[in-house]
Amino acid sequence: MQKQLISYDPSAPVKLVGEEEHAPRHLEDEEEQALVAAVTNEGTLRDRVLIVLLLHTGLRAREICQLRRDQVKLGKRSGSLEIVGKRNKYREVPLNVTARKVLEEYLSTLPSNSISLFPSGKTREALSERALGYIVKKYAEKAKLVDVSPHDLRHRFGYRMAESVPLHRLAQIMGHDSLNTTRLYIQGTRQDLRLQCNRGQPGH
Repeated sequence: MQKQLISYDPSAPVKLVGEEEHAPRHLEDEEEQALVAAVTNEGTLRDRVLIVLLLHTGLRAREICQLRRDQVKLGKRSGSLEIVGKRNKYREVPLNVTARKVLEEYLSTLPSNSISLFPSGKTREALSERALGYIVKKYAEKAKLVDVSPHDLRHRFGYRMAESVPLHRLAQIMGHDSLNTTRLYIQGTRQDLRLQCNRGQPGH
């Protein structure tokens, strides 16, 4: 058809086989503990807050890098982050006790004239996604973990929350446009449960 040798496309009626989406990779409990221990023992306060927030809020790399100080809302027993995500969609991400605690500690050390929550040490502008990837990789290697990215920490949050949070609420927190994206975490946790059940059976 491209060379105009035939007048019809014989492949038009052929239906493509749909590709099954696989649940994304995520950290195991021991891997998360090792990563947090590495950044706690050997990292700066800023780096520790970055990794803890990625694990406990599920923010995208771009979202956490572009966070401003005024997007953090902390109360005595609650807190949230005001996020403008993909296609300028606004959402509020709740902060648990762990996230609030490290943020409170970190904010007290941040210069009062700093607009970015995580300014680069070199430029004082917002941290780049590339720099964030380097930070996560650095402490992952210290924890003897292979090929860990900020997105893996987002997936870890998704899996953990999928065990107790309704699907529509998790989609809202993570900023997913489609519930099908969020459903992959449910699929993943069911696979994990099957594996755990199989391990517990005689002969395994």
